[in-house]
Formats: sequence, structure tokens, C-alpha cells
Amino acid sequence: MDKENDIAVKPKNGSPEKAKDEVVIHAKGLKKSFGSKPVLKNINLDLKRGENLVVLGKSGQGKSVTIQCIVGLLTPDGGDLTVFGQDVTDMGEDELKQLRIKIGFLFQGGALYDSMTVRENLEFPLTRVLKLDDQKEIDKRIEEVLDGVGLLDAIDKMPSDLSGGMRKRIGLARTLIVNPEIMLYDEPTTGLDPITSREISELILNMQKKYKTSSIIITHDME
Repeated sequence: MDKENDIAVKPKNGSPEKAKDEVVIHAKGLKKSFGSKPVLKNINLDLKRGENLVVLGKSGQGKSVTIQCIVGLLTPDGGDLTVFGQDVTDMGEDELKQLRIKIGFLFQGGALYDSMTVRENLEFPLTRVLKLDDQKEIDKRIEEVLDGVGLLDAIDKMPSDLSGGMRKRIGLARTLIVNPEIMLYDEPTTGLDPITSREISELILNMQKKYKTSSIIITHDME
């Protein structure tokens, strides 16, 4: 537990026993305030390639602020912050866009487009981010990632037809479809019943092993 921030950073059960030595995210003495209110006070963390880290703490303790600093959505007031060895605070907007392609986000609600089918939600990052135009390749990727999360039969459903757990699975599939090197999970089990929460946690670990991502999981759940 960080004495100043009431945030704990610890390896997640299920991480490889020996993660590679390469550090993909390094934060030392990270600070961030909003007005006169300090939110991050000397946060330190290292995420190694292939490793899962859990950032644990109560609501309002700065957990989400930490990952927003990591991807350059917020600028820290002090400390060192590098991703893939590059100083995030020195990056211009074009460099940040390229960095964010390598980083996937899973938000609390899945962040699906309600007016699009599951297929269209998964097509979107392939055509807009990766600029793919080969429909056979697009269809192959969509079917493969949906099969991985156990929802291939939901391919033509609308988000309104999905349960909370299914939306989380589809959100995870959409994030993984562009093959990110790092995954950031913001409260991935919030609002789910205990059984579904365990299923989502197990799925995250299984997908981490399959896609060989490095992950930071933001949560207040001690389980």
C-alpha cells in the first residue's frame, strides 16, 4: 500500500512467474493535483512485458488518473513517466496517437456504440485505426476474437440485446482485435454479480496469455 496515496500496486495472480525483464511502463514519483487537491502523490510502478499489475484502492484515490497520465490524456505535475522507454510528457499529439494504438482500454461499461451491431463495433477499430480494407481479413479477425471470448453467436446482436457481462466480453474483444501490447482495465468487474465477475477476471487472464499482453487492472475489488 502506498502510504501517501492509499493505492496498492501488486502483481496479479496468474501473471507469468518470470515476466521478461523489459519494463514497458515506468512511473517514479508521479504527482498530479487538481487545483489545491493533490490526487497522486509520489506514485511508483513498473510494468514488465507479459506481466499483470493490479492498482487497488477506494474510489476517488486516483487510480483512473494514473492510467490517464500513462496514455497522455492528463499531464502529471511531477515525476518520471515512460512507456516503451519514451517519456510520455515530452510526446506531441502525433506521437501520442501512435502510442495509443499499442495500448488497449476496457472501460467500466464496455463503451460499445449502441447504434452498431457487435460486428460493426468490432469492424470500427480495424477500419479506422488499422486502416484494413480486406473484408475477408476483417471477418476472420472478428470471428476469431469473438470465439475467444465465447460470443461468436452474438455477432449480429445489438448492444441493447446483451447482458452486462456480455457487453464486457464484447468490449474486451473490440479492444484486443487490434493486438495491443498493453491493456488497461478500468474497474472491469464493477456492476457485475459475483459469478460473472469471476468469469470476466478469468477471461482477462486467459486473453492475456493468448495475446501476450502486459496489463494494468484498476479496481477497488479485493478479490
